[in-house]
Amino acid sequence: MLLNINYLNEASQIFKILSNETRLKMLVNLENKSISVNDLSSLLNIEQSAVSHQLSILKKHQLVDTDRVGKSIYYRLDDPHILDIVNEAVQHSSHVIRVKKHGE
Repeated sequence: MLLNINYLNEASQIFKILSNETRLKMLVNLENKSISVNDLSSLLNIEQSAVSHQLSILKKHQLVDTDRVGKSIYYRLDDPHILDIVNEAVQHSSHVIRVKKHGE
């Protein structure tokens, strides 16, 4: 079965997005709760403008979404199964770092 080239292109974009450590940290922090830009900025010790920029990239690709509460905007995972990909990559990383083959 041939995969749709548009799906492959978007998948490639998702992997590029996930290649950024800051964006990975954001996704992991959003796993169980919504968080404001200010709170993410404090959690990650990153300028608020940089956090906003990274969140806009994640939002463009439907990985996060927003909820407005009064004047505040909170970010949350829009597609929680993206963390399956992140967690699989982290598991693989643990094998590489420990110099162990899969299953050891």
